[in-house]
Formats: sequence, structure tokens, C-alpha cells
Amino acid sequence: MKETTSESATGETVNRLFRALADPGRRRLLDRLRVRPGLTLNDLCQGMVMSRQAVTKHLLQLEEANLVVTRWVGREKEHYLNPVPIHDIAKRWIRPFEESRLDALHDLKKQLED
Repeated sequence: MKETTSESATGETVNRLFRALADPGRRRLLDRLRVRPGLTLNDLCQGMVMSRQAVTKHLLQLEEANLVVTRWVGREKEHYLNPVPIHDIAKRWIRPFEESRLDALHDLKKQLED
């Protein structure tokens, strides 16, 4: 079965997202933005064991995966976590597995009560 252009684009988007999440340094940047939104590049570089150039490269990959969005405030570029792609992953890849477990627990509870 041949993929359509939109399926191919969606597949590439998902691949980009998983590649971005695969790196522990990028996940650490996302964690920091979750705790403190609006950090600048200088803020994000503090406490990191990588160079400023590496942080910049990681931020670019996170932006391309739509996990980070930016806003210019004067001369400062603020970075924000975009949780929507992570939510989409949870809906597609995690919740379907949780539902069967919850159904099994519900069935077990009913059996024990009978």
C-alpha cells in the first residue's frame, strides 16, 4: 500500500518528534522549560554540561519537532515547551494500553465482589 503525501508528512513529523525525544540532553531542556517557561538561551545554558552551540543545536531540533516554541521580547528570545505533541503521543501510544488494564482491573473487582 502506497503512502499518500499527507500520511508521509505525518509519518515524518512523528519520526522527527521521536528523534527529538530520544536524546537525554533535549529531554533535560524540555524538563527545564516545563518547570520554568520563557527561558532564554543564556538561561538554558546555565548548568548544562554542553556548549552553547550544542544547546542551540538541540533547541533547533526541538523547535523543528514542534516541542519548543519561541517568542521575541525585545532582544531576548524566550523558549516555551509545547506540550501538544507529547499529549498526542500519549493519546496514540499510551492510553490505548491503559484502557485494557483498567478494564481488567474492573473485571477482577467484579469477580471478587461476587
